[in-house]
Amino acid sequence: MSWAYRILFPLLLIPALPYYVWRMLRRGGYGSGFAQRLGFFPEVGPKTPGKRRFWIQAVSVGEIEAIGPLLRQLKASGTAEIILTTTTSTGYRLAQERYGDVAARIGLFPADLWPCSALAWRRIRPDAAILVEGELWPEHLAQARARGVPAYLVNGRISDKSFARHRRFRKLSAYVLAHFRLIAAGSEEDVRRFGELGFRATLTGNIKFDVASDAPMGAAERAQLRADLGFGADPRTVVLLGSSTWQGEETLLIRQVRERRAAGQDVRLLLVPRHSERRAEVAAEASASGLAWHQRSTGGPVAPADTIIHLADTTGELRRLTRAADLAFCGKSLAPHEGGQTPIECAAAGVAIVYGPRMSNFRDICRGLEKAKAACRAEDAASLEAKIALLCADEATRAEMGRNGATWHQGNRGATERTLALLLDGQSAR
Repeated sequence: MSWAYRILFPLLLIPALPYYVWRMLRRGGYGSGFAQRLGFFPEVGPKTPGKRRFWIQAVSVGEIEAIGPLLRQLKASGTAEIILTTTTSTGYRLAQERYGDVAARIGLFPADLWPCSALAWRRIRPDAAILVEGELWPEHLAQARARGVPAYLVNGRISDKSFARHRRFRKLSAYVLAHFRLIAAGSEEDVRRFGELGFRATLTGNIKFDVASDAPMGAAERAQLRADLGFGADPRTVVLLGSSTWQGEETLLIRQVRERRAAGQDVRLLLVPRHSERRAEVAAEASASGLAWHQRSTGGPVAPADTIIHLADTTGELRRLTRAADLAFCGKSLAPHEGGQTPIECAAAGVAIVYGPRMSNFRDICRGLEKAKAACRAEDAASLEAKIALLCADEATRAEMGRNGATWHQGNRGATERTLALLLDGQSAR
């Protein structure tokens, strides 16, 4: 099977190369360290006696954020040396900013092609390989097996689309999943799906609960943050957050702000697009709205006091900025998008939450939030706008939802400790 993949994958990759090259050029930053993508990882040096070398791969910003507590606790154990890689340029920058004091080396993940992967493996020489969430790289895993290196999947999840592909290509799925010594799953639904595919997964919980560990901000700090965003100090002002929004969702939120303000409510919009490379497109919408707006990447973190729309088109700030909001909309949850963006940080911050019907990647989490009365699900764009309008006008309900979300979040923490225990124990869970 590994040789079939090695032959077929490059052939299948060729037709898709123009798209990937276009996307890399659009996002920018891929020229830096490009040799590492071909396997030329910087020499790591000899291993530290008494420590296992863990190669941890987290594809992008979300995964880089998620593994923070795990990385720090792994290092604090005193038994691990960490080599951290990521795939995207934004993830690479964030990893360097956040974990320079944790990882022995931070680099870029090699293309999953035999020569590239083999070269990187010869240079890194790990004692254990960890993949995060939905990453399944057949060549990477084959290299681990060939060297007798255990592979682990942490915060493992299978989205609806991925599950359909796994069931359709069962032999390939079984081949890939069989490489893992341990699958630590983020939810009961993920455990069930891995089980249906023939593999046992251990329920550890979602490590993202431990990332968003900050309590809601104190009143003084929150007031200062809102003032810096340009939203003033009036406690009656309602700050609506567009959390990791996708195309079309910004249009809806801007329209809602215009309508709420026309109805006499002081509603402001903190807009955080999922992909910062869309900044020009989103900035054009903000400008066309006729409302006073500020662009964080060009105007800086402190905005004029009359700002109505604050476009936060920067990387790695969402968790802190969320704490300025009164109501948050989770992006990628309205058609034609699918999957949703995490609502966990909003709940941790004590912010009331709304989202559309397409939160399939967070189905269990949304079910828990709704049961706790911390979030509202809308069936379509029209009903979403109606819910936003109602919540903007209802301070008491927003506050109750926020308290419920913070309580729910605190009750779900601890996944990092459970995952770490399994990794250090090195036991087989299959």
